[in-house]
Amino acid sequence: MSAADFRPTRRIVFQGLGALGVAAALAGCSGAATGGDGGGGGAVPEAGSVLATTSEVPVGGGIVLPDANLVLTQPTAGDFKAFSATCTHTGTQVNAIDGTDIVCPNHGSRFSITDGSVTNPPASSPLEPIAIKVDGDNILTA
Repeated sequence: MSAADFRPTRRIVFQGLGALGVAAALAGCSGAATGGDGGGGGAVPEAGSVLATTSEVPVGGGIVLPDANLVLTQPTAGDFKAFSATCTHTGTQVNAIDGTDIVCPNHGSRFSITDGSVTNPPASSPLEPIAIKVDGDNILTA
């Protein structure tokens, strides 16, 4: 029998489509963790490194520092927090602050600027807190 005579069964076609769908889904979920768009940034800077000034972090909001892979927030005046910018769902780097939420662009997970807790799934674990200290007008790694 030649290749021209081969006719795949419906089962083979659907198995192939299913495998293709799984491969596409895995590629979409893992691209960020392997250096794709929005992937995790660098390592947290060494202790004592200046991350930002206090005036750069808005009250009731925050900023994302992609190169440091950190999010700095100021939930209330003078109360500064830091979290890893790596989403706990797929490892994508969060990229924005929207109101009181830290936002992951990959699947829409959101985290509280107050404690890094999940406010909108699919992430089920909070962002990792990072130790910081305020010295005058500077926010430093602890």
